[in-house]
This record gives sequence, C-alpha cells and structure tokens, in this order.
Amino acid sequence: MPVKPSGKRSAAPLDRARMGERLREIRKGRRLTLKALSERSGVALSTLSKIELGQISVSYEKFAAVARALEVDIAQLFDPRAQAAPVDGGKRPVVVRSTLDAAPGYDSQNYDYRMLATDFPGKRMTPLHGTIVARALSQFPDFIRHAGQEFVMVLSGSVRIHFETGEAIELKRQESAYFDSGVGHIYLSTGKADAQVVVVMAER
Repeated sequence: MPVKPSGKRSAAPLDRARMGERLREIRKGRRLTLKALSERSGVALSTLSKIELGQISVSYEKFAAVARALEVDIAQLFDPRAQAAPVDGGKRPVVVRSTLDAAPGYDSQNYDYRMLATDFPGKRMTPLHGTIVARALSQFPDFIRHAGQEFVMVLSGSVRIHFETGEAIELKRQESAYFDSGVGHIYLSTGKADAQVVVVMAER
C-alpha cells in the first residue's frame, strides 16, 4: 500500500538500494550478524542478505519483523533522520509535516509505499501513503500478517481487502476500515486505476 507517482516506478531499485544500505548500517551498529538478525526476526538469512544488497523487495510484514528485532522504529529503515528518541538533549517536536514528494518510498510488485512523518521521534503509529498495484490473490505467496492494528482510508479508486478467515470487504473512495493486522490480509485494487490509500499501523 503506498504511493506510485506516475512515471516514477523506475526509481524502485534506488529505493531498495538505500533501504539495504540503511538496514546494514543499523544492523552493524547493533553488532549483529545476518544470522543473528535472522534468528531474532524470523526472516530468512538469504532474504536479509538480498534486502541489504537491494536485490529484492519485501512486504511490510518483514520490515516490521526486522525493525522489532533491531529495536528501532520501522521508519529508521527508510529514513536516516528518524530517531527513536530526541538526541543530545533535543526537545521533542510538537508536530512534523510530511509531503509525498519528500517522503521516502519503497516500491514493490504489489504495493508502493511512501512513509510519512518519519522524523517524529518515538512514534506509536506508522502512517504511510500507498498505491495498491496488486489485482489478484495469486500475486501473493501468502497473506500478510504483523502485530497490532491497522486503519486504512481510500483516497481514490476502490479496494478489496481479503482476510485469511475467508472474509473480504470492499472499500470505495472516502470509505475506511480498521482491523487486527495480526490476521492475514491482502489489499487488491478493483477499479480501472491503481487505488491510492492512507494507512496507519500501530503495534500497541
């Protein structure tokens, strides 16, 4: 789920490369080997290696698992400005602003992400803007699951959310849903154009 500005999809490899560099930097800062991070996160060692090399795109589910294992805000994997807490005695900001043009992105086969408010320290929510590219369940190897709760509002287009329970809901423009993100789920675009959504996720 996230933004795929038209004509910018070719930027995806650069996004993956930056993500990989950022992940490697944080992992080494924690003095963890790829094997140790794999054991902590449950993400396969080969997958972690490919992420760091910028060779593959992965789901939010895996990013969340890696962030938990590294004990960082998931935004820190996308944006080096993101901090878990104010540093050097700095004051916590009251508010930060985001623009889609400046938001760090991550484009995958099924969803294109733009992470929002990455520089707010100690966030309790993960807000993002997304484009739903996927059109069929067969495009996913499995349902996506991650701890916490999830809110989504459709900005344009239409979306169907399938759950591993067999349930599915249809959302049109300005309609929203709130659900347990620990239950496997998949977003699909159902209109002529890729759907644009705002998603907010929280682990607590």
